Amino acid sequence: MSTPFTVSSALSVSGLVPFEAKLLLAHVLGRDRAWLAAHADEAVNAEQAKTFDALARRRREGEPVAYLIGRREFYGLDLEITPHVLIPRPETELLVELAIARLPDDRETRALDLGTGSGAVALAIAAARRKARVVGTDVSTPALALATRNAARLGIDNVSFVQSDWFDALPLERFDLIAGNPPYVAAGDPHLTEGDLRHEPQQALTSGGDGLNAIRAIVAAAAAHLAPGGWLLLEHGHDQANAVGELFRDAGFAEVGAARDLAGILRVGYGRNRS
Repeated sequence: MSTPFTVSSALSVSGLVPFEAKLLLAHVLGRDRAWLAAHADEAVNAEQAKTFDALARRRREGEPVAYLIGRREFYGLDLEITPHVLIPRPETELLVELAIARLPDDRETRALDLGTGSGAVALAIAAARRKARVVGTDVSTPALALATRNAARLGIDNVSFVQSDWFDALPLERFDLIAGNPPYVAAGDPHLTEGDLRHEPQQALTSGGDGLNAIRAIVAAAAAHLAPGGWLLLEHGHDQANAVGELFRDAGFAEVGAARDLAGILRVGYGRNRS
């Protein structure tokens, strides 16, 4: 790019879909998208144009917008995001909604988010249920550091983060609810080589030949970490609802079912601890 440029002209030559172009330019200018709409004729200086052009080129080459700007909104929370974690997606908000519906807001409860990554699910639950004590676990040190930063910046103090391979660091603890968005993409799935998935941490995406190894491990161990009548909620793939439901039933869970996301896809399996 060369100057003079305005907000409008910079967006028009970016080669990106408008929404993504606006996110990148707003990031460069330190503004929001509402400001861009109201200041279409505002000048973009040479340095800003150069930075925006570089980001737009990286996006055209496939890098996720969330990694380029270091931010992603999830369930109304502005989260810092790095390439060490999965990018929170709208369909995962269903997991949060189901969890909140099962946690009363008039008494203290305990909830666990397995594989917390950026802390998105744990923080969304904690923000909506301030009397709940929420724990997020992850094996990744960088992920835990990121989740902790997000909690501090957002002022959410009823959440804590623990380094753990699923339940390993929580041998004696029980929770009223356990939620998780574990890796569930089958090994060799062509989607792993397409779009944003190419840039996301593979260990957080795929688990075994059919993608269900992590879910199997969680379901098998979850009842020992749930209070009587406590709920287990797990996000899964678009074609895994039946298999996940069978795992829940085989493990002795009651009230087993699955909920559909906004696209109508069965996305979250759930069951209730009988003991």
